[in-house]
Amino acid sequence: MRTFDVVIIGAGAAGLMCAITAAERGRRVLLLDSSNKPGKKILMSGGGRCNFTNMWAEPANYVATNPHFCKSALGRYTPWDFIALVSKHEVPYHEKKLGQLFCDNRSKDILNLLLDECEQAGVEWHVNTSVRAIEKTEAGYALGTDLGDVTAQSLVIATGGLSIPTLGATGFGYEVARQFGHNVLPTRAGLVPFTVSGELKALCTELSGTSVDCVAACNGQSFRENLLFTHRGLSGPAILQISSFWHPGDVVEINLLPDRDALEWLQGQQAARPNSELKTVLGEVFTKKLAALLADRWFTSKPMKQHTPAQLRAIAERLNAWRLVPAGTEGYRTAEVTLGGVDTREVSPKTMESLKSPGLYFIGEVLDVSGHLGGFNFQWAWASGHAAAQVV
Repeated sequence: MRTFDVVIIGAGAAGLMCAITAAERGRRVLLLDSSNKPGKKILMSGGGRCNFTNMWAEPANYVATNPHFCKSALGRYTPWDFIALVSKHEVPYHEKKLGQLFCDNRSKDILNLLLDECEQAGVEWHVNTSVRAIEKTEAGYALGTDLGDVTAQSLVIATGGLSIPTLGATGFGYEVARQFGHNVLPTRAGLVPFTVSGELKALCTELSGTSVDCVAACNGQSFRENLLFTHRGLSGPAILQISSFWHPGDVVEINLLPDRDALEWLQGQQAARPNSELKTVLGEVFTKKLAALLADRWFTSKPMKQHTPAQLRAIAERLNAWRLVPAGTEGYRTAEVTLGGVDTREVSPKTMESLKSPGLYFIGEVLDVSGHLGGFNFQWAWASGHAAAQVV
């Protein structure tokens, strides 16, 4: 039986950060992952360029039942701390927009720097390694693994949530939490495209690939970003963001002209160019394809002078406040995060240690903390992993 100070299960962003920081403190660290390679989510993130943090990350950018839980960890390991690590390894990066930082070259640059740090700190890590059993002992925890039996004073669960099962996501972390008396809050897909049905699906299919700037709102939250029409429904950053606040049956309101009062604009167009068709007018603010389909499917495309005041009001309302009820979401298959998870009321916000089972820690996505789109979830992984590593 091999003995370590710390065993970390899950070699994603949070697990790697925790392993590095704990090993730098002189702890003997064993990092295990059941997948065939570490950091799979890191590799696929940001379209292959890894949106590794957001310069403006703060607690308000996170969805959680207990919104105060993330404050301590985020305050003690900031985006600038991770940026310093990126700079140390001379990884070129840029701000895309809204504080979102991406690698200039490839996501693998971030994974490689983390693995280099693991090697320098003396972390022992293994992939393709399952954990079959965990028991509490007087000295800590005993694990039955593919490597044989292992013991450690501290056990860190960094196994993530249920999103993107093709990358190896499972409910393992939730099972461990329940085994040691923790409440696991209901989970659902977050940062995920909407599916639609009926006439709206036909419209979305015809417009597949078309993008438009908008404000998407639901349940008191709103985001201004692009909307993307797909064969299955609606995607794009605005939709992914608002999906984390949507529940089945809720109405989503979309403003397709966020910089204009649609009624004033239409009235002005009617006065200035009465003989122009509605689709021609809409073609000046949307793509011609989108303008033509909206004019034909939602309204009647006729010369502007033929639209009554009531008809203009109806068109304006649809453009500034398009209300729809999605049929559902694409689910965990394409979701970027899992909402819900280990109840943070039973975890120390300073150390990430279980309040139910001393020496057990939960970090990253397995907890009921989910960030907005744009690098916030990676920052939570770095911050929570770093917090636990100070004490394991």
